[in-house]
Amino acid sequence: MNVDHHFVNGELLKAVNPAALEVRCSHTEEVIRRTPAGTVEEATLAIDAAARAFEGWSSRKAEERARFVVAMGDALAKREESLAADITREVGMPLALSRLIQIGLPVRTLRTAPALLAAFLTVERVGTSIVVREPLGVVVCITPWNYPLHQIAAKIAPALIAGNTVVLKPSELAPASALAIIDVAREIGLPPGVLNVVFGEGPVVGEALVADLRVDMVSFTGSTRAGRRVSEVASGTVKRVALELGGKSASIVLDDADLAAAVKSTVSSCFLNSGQTCSALTRLVVPKKRYDEAVAVAAETAAAFRVGDPFADTTRLGPLVSEAQRARVVTHLQNAQADGARIVTGGVDRPEGLEKGYYVRPTVVADATRYMRIAQEEVFGPVLTVLAHESEDDAVEIANSTIYGLAAAVHAGDRGHAMRVARRVRAGQVHLGDAPYNPDAPFGGMKQSGIGREYGHHGLHEFTELKSIQLPE
Repeated sequence: MNVDHHFVNGELLKAVNPAALEVRCSHTEEVIRRTPAGTVEEATLAIDAAARAFEGWSSRKAEERARFVVAMGDALAKREESLAADITREVGMPLALSRLIQIGLPVRTLRTAPALLAAFLTVERVGTSIVVREPLGVVVCITPWNYPLHQIAAKIAPALIAGNTVVLKPSELAPASALAIIDVAREIGLPPGVLNVVFGEGPVVGEALVADLRVDMVSFTGSTRAGRRVSEVASGTVKRVALELGGKSASIVLDDADLAAAVKSTVSSCFLNSGQTCSALTRLVVPKKRYDEAVAVAAETAAAFRVGDPFADTTRLGPLVSEAQRARVVTHLQNAQADGARIVTGGVDRPEGLEKGYYVRPTVVADATRYMRIAQEEVFGPVLTVLAHESEDDAVEIANSTIYGLAAAVHAGDRGHAMRVARRVRAGQVHLGDAPYNPDAPFGGMKQSGIGREYGHHGLHEFTELKSIQLPE
């Protein structure tokens, strides 16, 4: 299906450059859709609409705004099967996981929106002042391709509940989720201008949105390189920026941990969505005296992942999103070998029998040092690097030795031990053992993994401004 429109002021806006950007199926490499290459002028029209709609939307009761957000979740839930299939084609996640993660999580985020109201409506008394939270104004949301609907929901739900109006620029590699959001907004009768969608590329549409004086906040999820550029452009108008960027997350295995269980858990985390996950545990840090054992378990676990058609029930690892992404992962592996690391399983060759599709073998890299490129740079593919630590202090030092600080895990013999080490790791979220992801807890990074937090009431606060009202004595 070719797309010839944007969504501005509640209407489909005919695109200046319709069907200009190709979207390819990650499994077959066939063109499955073409979307507009948006222009600066179209981005400006979207901001115009959002700015006009702000006063009316922000003056509605918060409970009413929340009902619209819940209605969006209900409408998306009815599209689960078709939308999960669309995302699987675009991104490569196996279909069963797409239903659960790519659709299930964002639907939950939208449906549970009313739980955030108390965080917004609470009035604090500080001496002779009251402190209230108010919406920021026009918010630009720039979302990635790896979890397209999930990231859209994580941004627009709190933004809209808080009373902001939104301009969304989705990834040009995975636009199906944004098309569904447009359909849903029209279906539920969301007021014109409250949510606008402009398709296009970052250097054109993204920069125009970020630079505009009337935009009060930019919420961006993507690479650290692109995040630096967003921050630079936004600084020109001193607007708020929330950045959720890259990671090189460490999974620390301590001496008293169940090594086999810890390694298997780490491999599963690393390979989720074919490694196309910013918070994936991509560095396994194990006791030096058990290094060979850990490498063997990791290699055996990785080799058992069935790679193939993401629509097949038996597939555990699908393709990457694009040929460019596949080439980047292969280059990382070639660099690792050139630096002296050893590929234990997997590698640069295509998986056997998969000549089409953007596939990479599930790979384990050993004998790397902590400062090699493969242990420092985000790969964004199914590649696990195994590192050795000499002690608990050394393990923490390795975990903290990159520019990133998004996530981590600590495996220990008891919770108290794991907790003590977790507090020393410079990461925005740390899992104790194989503790599950919590969609209500704040998510975000330290260092160059980002600024700000998403999800739950902490995420809602990112989309609000504090106002102190001084009372007469």
